[in-house]
Amino acid sequence: MKARILLIEDDPGITVTLQRLLASEGHEVALEKRGDSGLQRATAENFDVVLTDLKLPGLHGLELVEKLHAAKPRLPIIVMTAHGTTETAIEATKLGAFEYLVKPFEMPDLLEVVSKALVTSQLMSEPVGLGVAGQTRDTIIGSSRGMQEIYKEIGRAAAKPVNVLICGETGSGKELVARALYQHSDRNKGPFIAINCAAIPETLLESELFGHERGAFTGAEARRIGRFEQAHGGTLFLDEIGDMTLGTQVKLVRVLQERSLQRLGSKETIPVDVRVIAATHRDLQRAIQEKQFREDLFYRLSVVTIRLPPLRDRREDIPQLVAYFLKKHGESHGVTQPAIHPDALEFLQAESWPGNVRQLENVVRKVLLLAGDYTISADHVRAATTPVTAPEQTSDQSLRDYAAALLAAAQRGELDRSHARLLEAAEQEIIRQAIRLTHGNQLQAARLLGISRLTLREKLTQWGLRPGQQDQS
Repeated sequence: MKARILLIEDDPGITVTLQRLLASEGHEVALEKRGDSGLQRATAENFDVVLTDLKLPGLHGLELVEKLHAAKPRLPIIVMTAHGTTETAIEATKLGAFEYLVKPFEMPDLLEVVSKALVTSQLMSEPVGLGVAGQTRDTIIGSSRGMQEIYKEIGRAAAKPVNVLICGETGSGKELVARALYQHSDRNKGPFIAINCAAIPETLLESELFGHERGAFTGAEARRIGRFEQAHGGTLFLDEIGDMTLGTQVKLVRVLQERSLQRLGSKETIPVDVRVIAATHRDLQRAIQEKQFREDLFYRLSVVTIRLPPLRDRREDIPQLVAYFLKKHGESHGVTQPAIHPDALEFLQAESWPGNVRQLENVVRKVLLLAGDYTISADHVRAATTPVTAPEQTSDQSLRDYAAALLAAAQRGELDRSHARLLEAAEQEIIRQAIRLTHGNQLQAARLLGISRLTLREKLTQWGLRPGQQDQS
């Protein structure tokens, strides 16, 4: 995700370094050297993230954070602070800062925080439409009876101050429903913080949720606030809640019950006002029976339950979804007015779609590449959905053998674009191995690959994959 970032910093050395680093990631960086001018510019112009020092001429960073958060509550503010002013950074967080960095910090750590802030900024700022394509970039599409019920449930639940559990298969659109609930609620001026419980190692999830004190565990070099504190006054989206361990579930129950938390390594009780929206692809009732999920947590999360139907149960929505995805991705693929033959639509409607809407979107993107400016035919769709007929590539098969198999299949007329398929297969394989080697840590994987974390995230999104899915694909 490329972004427009405002850097408020009066140290020339730090300024040059940060400008170069952020620009190398593709971001547009604007600079202000004073707190008062930085506040004025951040309020007047549109930025995706603000990165600011605390000690600034003209206006102290704390006052800047407080005033800017009041003016633009959805704009993530990252504070940079020295070791001696960590307590001030905590105060800045209470006033609305998204996150803080303790100087001196490592550049990859900065990029990691900026990446999280950009994701949060997008989730909060980009509206989710309901039912009607073309009004917003992200829209929940479908006019079937099942989807009409979903829209009603979103409308009924959004304004109520209760926790919501969203159930549905992988790729069915649970995150979009969560964002719609947030945007139609009375908390839509507060933060929307999302965390994927399956993508974070068990040993780090508790710290990610509740924060920690310096020295709480090996590697905890500074105090850190958790996602619950970040979401104070807003909404916390816990994706894949069914993958949370029982130990963390116990602590989550306590936080939901007492509406307060203690950071790891601390006895201080911190009140939190957070609405929780949880999502899962698992059958939590069965998980309760198998002693893998706590019943008391289930009932605290499922005050309202929204069950998304799989795509195979609403095939009548597929033409609308295809039209929406063609328009959404056509321009980026160089196709301004993509057209599709009725036979191709029939083919798509006959598929089982185990990956649901996410899989359908991925297929549409592939079809756009195959068809180009021509009308999308059933053959194009078949090529995009049918596995390569060449022998399956195994981990011990050499790249030379795989290339030969692809070319042989191309000679037989059984597949096209053998060059693109080989490059994509090679790219997916090295990324899978990097994700596997780093146990799902995207930042470490990006370092191994020599690419930015943003590029890695874009690749995973393009293929409809998440870190926890790499070994299953």
